[in-house]
Amino acid sequence: MTDPLLSLAVHAAEEAGALLVESFGGPARGVDHKSTPTDLVSDADRDAEELILGLLARERPDDGVLAEEGGGRESTSGITWIVDPLDATVNFLFGIPHWCVSIAAADADGTIVGVVHNPNLAETFTAKRGEGAHLNRRPIHVGERSDLAGALIATGFSYDTAAREEQAVIVAKVLPVVRDIRRAGSAALDLASLATGRVDGFYEAPLEIWDKAAGVLLVTEAGGMVNELAAPLGLTPGVVAANPTLHGELRRLVTEP
Repeated sequence: MTDPLLSLAVHAAEEAGALLVESFGGPARGVDHKSTPTDLVSDADRDAEELILGLLARERPDDGVLAEEGGGRESTSGITWIVDPLDATVNFLFGIPHWCVSIAAADADGTIVGVVHNPNLAETFTAKRGEGAHLNRRPIHVGERSDLAGALIATGFSYDTAAREEQAVIVAKVLPVVRDIRRAGSAALDLASLATGRVDGFYEAPLEIWDKAAGVLLVTEAGGMVNELAAPLGLTPGVVAANPTLHGELRRLVTEP
């Protein structure tokens, strides 16, 4: 791995993953809530973010940072890092081994590199703009399924109760016409699963930038298509993504009345 940005992203994600594994399954510390009482944050999130931001500051002091738990600085280099130190905090706190670290670097033209690291399975998904996507250094590609009726579709739900009511209407439209729905709790891992063909499509809105930056690059570099998806109540837009054959049909299904 010769690209310095990608190498740094992998190193930071794997170091944060190792830190998180040490506390996973133990007593929860510093648990608080953010946007709603069910939108949780803990010392595990904060500690992982501190580790990542420390590495980035030492290696790339002129780069900007946008991180979920509030860490950040303006860029003077033209590069900004987008960091989710622990995607799927609720899974982590409930002892469910499905969570990850997501790190991306972006310039004025969009995301340059993206990394989604799942330490529970020793899986590191990587992508570099224009150079494809990989899982543990092996090339990956979206699946080739062409029928929505046989497609496995991943999604997620907001912590906002009013938004969840609107999302329930959409999922009720989707479920009868696809193979099945998967709601695993991590948008970054859902997008990584799409990139490697484990699911056939993904939609979710709202999504914050740190939820999707690395995963969207994974999907596009793995041959998939991604479009913005408007969120309920004017919240932050999300994405609808699939392989090129399924994308249009899935997009219409989740956007048309």
